Amino acid sequence: MEKKEVNHQTHLDGTVKMLTGDLFEEAARAGLDNKFQRWIEDLKEANNPAFHELIVDLQALKAHFGGGTLDVQLIAELLQRLGANTSLAANFATGNTQPRVIKLGEVLSGVAEQLRSGAPAPDGRLPQDMSSHKPMGPA
Repeated sequence: MEKKEVNHQTHLDGTVKMLTGDLFEEAARAGLDNKFQRWIEDLKEANNPAFHELIVDLQALKAHFGGGTLDVQLIAELLQRLGANTSLAANFATGNTQPRVIKLGEVLSGVAEQLRSGAPAPDGRLPQDMSSHKPMGPA
């Protein structure tokens, strides 16, 4: 297996872990911007026109998380589209990467639905509690 493929798989696994944890706590930590940028660069490197919407939505999500006060509904909308488009992108993945891409699409859609429904996050907080998070920036 190529080193690049292993890196992609590790990145996919890390993204799923981040999304199933406390997304808003993760957003407050340094490095989230870099995670988004790596994901964007991976998709750009694939040079696949089918990934264009993923790149656009990731750039929007990155800008939103870096911009201050978080809008839970906007985040849910972006995550929903990312989930749907990631699931479609799984058709382009091969080997051990494909099930990871499928899982990521499911998790993105699930988190979006959770935010929309007001269901508790894995840490027990409700989406409306998350919307009151302070603007993010360097600590």
